[in-house]
Amino acid sequence: VQLQASGGGLVEAGGSLRLSCEASGFSLDATLDVYSVGWFRQVPGKEREGVSCMRSSLDTTWTADSVKGRFTISRDNAKNAVYLQMNSLSSEDTAVYYCALRRGSMSTALCSRTSAFDIWGQGTLVTVSS
Repeated sequence: VQLQASGGGLVEAGGSLRLSCEASGFSLDATLDVYSVGWFRQVPGKEREGVSCMRSSLDTTWTADSVKGRFTISRDNAKNAVYLQMNSLSSEDTAVYYCALRRGSMSTALCSRTSAFDIWGQGTLVTVSS
């Protein structure tokens, strides 16, 4: 099972980016597998923090307060991918963004915990210029 994150780059404050996380070796179709997918971010010297998370069953989601109303997680079964749409970006959103997968069921209460996820993508850098 592998995750490939992409879509990062340099954007001006107030702009938007959409990150993609493509899965291989695992189906993100909720009719086939039970899982949770999360997006995390990390800046140098700080712990990796949860940004948003989606459970396959019931399509329930969780979003961190710091990005609520600006970031949206979504899924495309046909492309076997999960996305993070990021709007109204600020310099505080600058970080390396990672997608992660938890195979099996999980409460959204665990979405912010890196230890809850067992497969990680390689990260994609988002830089927001002010």
